Amino acid sequence: MTSEIIRIFILLAIFAAVFLIIQVVGTSLARNRTHRGAVNRRLQMIASGEDREAVIGKLVKNRPTGYSDLPIWFATIAGKIERMVFVSGATFTTSQLGLFILIGVVALFVITMLIVALTGTSIGLGVILLVTLFSLAAAVGLPLMILSRMADLRRKRMEHQFPVALDIFVRALRSGHPVAAAIDLLTREMEDPIGTEFGLISDEVAYGADLVASLEHMADRWDLDDMKMFVVSLSVQSQTGGNLAEILDNISKVIRERHQMFLKVKALSSEGRMTAWMLSVLPILAFVSIFLVTPQYYLDTSEDPIFLYGFITLIIMYLVGVYIIRRLVDIKV
Repeated sequence: MTSEIIRIFILLAIFAAVFLIIQVVGTSLARNRTHRGAVNRRLQMIASGEDREAVIGKLVKNRPTGYSDLPIWFATIAGKIERMVFVSGATFTTSQLGLFILIGVVALFVITMLIVALTGTSIGLGVILLVTLFSLAAAVGLPLMILSRMADLRRKRMEHQFPVALDIFVRALRSGHPVAAAIDLLTREMEDPIGTEFGLISDEVAYGADLVASLEHMADRWDLDDMKMFVVSLSVQSQTGGNLAEILDNISKVIRERHQMFLKVKALSSEGRMTAWMLSVLPILAFVSIFLVTPQYYLDTSEDPIFLYGFITLIIMYLVGVYIIRRLVDIKV
């Protein structure tokens, strides 16, 4: 009986010790994470000793530049990819992304063709088209999907942060701070991505740029209606005068109400948007996964005379379907 009591006390002591250790470690990690999250990327780069001009160059190297000298359709696609890379927060440039994708497509095509040749499959036009499609889907489609998802998450975070930033901006103005000091307050108090964006504005103004022009550049980089509304209001106020704090307070309320309406529409259309996402992504994932697991499923029929016509028809139907689905779920609020 005594040994059982001692055993129970030992087990309780072990449980208490493990519980306390987990609590201490968890609390420490939470504090460190909070501290790291309170410092945006720009402040981290400055604290590491980097020059401010170099910091600005690194942070805006992926900003959309436009392709006015190219055909309209190509300039539109290139501009969307460039903005997606910037909004995603990737450290590489758009040209580097294109180079990586090109190398990936070529390398995957060569490796896949070698593997197909080693299996004894006769290489014809159907096999070449099939391997080309696989290389494009794996080396182009999947990376762009990942970048698009990263960009969407970061854009949503910016949309959530912007009304809070306006509230801080308004309180700073009402407490007597000038506009430049209010922006500097945002750079030190706000997390990424908006903390770094206002930090860029503060640096540009410090180097002699116009405040409204710097804000317009930020609105162009992110292509958000809320930012454009903020910039237009600030520009009109700088020319006509008025109570800037009251104007921005009203804009903040409008943005919040608009965001609430957007969330309602998003909730009502969530089923359709999820269906659209699955219908767009699932064919690519299914094709890549099946080709990796059982390539003979496609290779055995690649030399059939009807394969080429069906292959091209399916690609055209997929592209048309994705375009129609995107137009159906692209709801403007």
